Amino acid sequence: MNLAAMIGIMMLAMMRAPIFIVIATAALYGFYQQEIHLSVVAVEIYRITETPVLLALPLFSFAGYLLAATRASERLLRLSRALLGWLPAGLPVIAFFTCALFTALTGASGVTIVAIGALLYPALLQSGYEQRFSLGLVTASGSLGLLLAPSMPLILYGVVVQQMDLPISLDLSDLFLAGLAPALLMILLLSLWSAWSTRGQPRLITPFSTMELKAALWEARAELPLPLVVLGGIYSGLISISEAAAVAALYVLVVEVFFYRELPLRTLPKVLIQSSILVGEIILILALSLAFSNVLIDAEIPIKTFELIRSQVDNQITFLLLLNGLLLLLGAFLDIFSAIVIMVPLLLPLALAYDIHPIHLGIIFLANMQLGYFTPPVGINLFIASARFKQPITTLYRASLPFFIVLLISVLIITYIPALSMTWIE
Repeated sequence: MNLAAMIGIMMLAMMRAPIFIVIATAALYGFYQQEIHLSVVAVEIYRITETPVLLALPLFSFAGYLLAATRASERLLRLSRALLGWLPAGLPVIAFFTCALFTALTGASGVTIVAIGALLYPALLQSGYEQRFSLGLVTASGSLGLLLAPSMPLILYGVVVQQMDLPISLDLSDLFLAGLAPALLMILLLSLWSAWSTRGQPRLITPFSTMELKAALWEARAELPLPLVVLGGIYSGLISISEAAAVAALYVLVVEVFFYRELPLRTLPKVLIQSSILVGEIILILALSLAFSNVLIDAEIPIKTFELIRSQVDNQITFLLLLNGLLLLLGAFLDIFSAIVIMVPLLLPLALAYDIHPIHLGIIFLANMQLGYFTPPVGINLFIASARFKQPITTLYRASLPFFIVLLISVLIITYIPALSMTWIE
């Protein structure tokens, strides 16, 4: 690809053209330059439709949008508070667990800040926590849960890897298991930091009440079985991941529309359209990115990149450190779905050369992307929180910095202790 073409494609990106147009332009020009028939792009788009696991994306997306459109977040928060509100720093712990579960189910970090954060922020202030601490907590918590099944980024990473011709196979159910311990580590370190940083401050602690716990369990009784149905079905071997997604979508539809009656039938088309737009964007970007990856492979870009890096970096530790820096930067500028489909085909061959398992790379990748959501100066959660809570963006920078440091420590632990991700699958 010559300099003029590269400048033209960069200008498209700078003019905020949709990312799929930028990728398609690069792919089409690359094939044209290599004298490969442009129909190969259509072939790639068709090939992605034959991926069975891809069916899980629209179904899980639909289930997540249904949950986000109802009072499910309020019921989840009430149950968490009844279970953990009596602990020191109980409300922050509640926030971390609730946000992680909600993000895992909905697949959208921004939705978590708007839905859960709107409930948590005033509750934290009323319980005696400082404003800066409360703002930082809800901003940082918004992206927790990306490592927990059935998170859409987890599924998308698995789909991308399965499209690549690798010597190591990847099972999506193994990827689901691999994210469990790292996600719990992040929640644990954030909880410990919250308890230590707010020590000595007068706080309102909710006494444990058996009656309140029973009431919260009864209120959420129809939604509680959802994770058990989905994950239990997958790991018992009774249903595949795509079938689990169909079960989840049907279950949520019945519960929210007919049991709780919080979602009128007339609103279903709107929810379906919203979720379909998101998935349509992801699938289109994915198909075009795979085509563009073939352009790079034909031009031997990955091999040349590997040789360049190998000449400068001769050990896995240094490579992982550089990888973390690159992913943090990407996470601040790219949305997670674009980052996965664009960067994973480039990074995975390099990672394999340094003896990094695809599953471990996936957890490292998503953990960094999770951090990128509120990495200054342009992390998207910073702007969502700023708009939602009517606070200057600079206030959000300062408020979220301690939580960023804690999560950065957890990312380094996840990176350099692969057993956290791999123990369950080895």
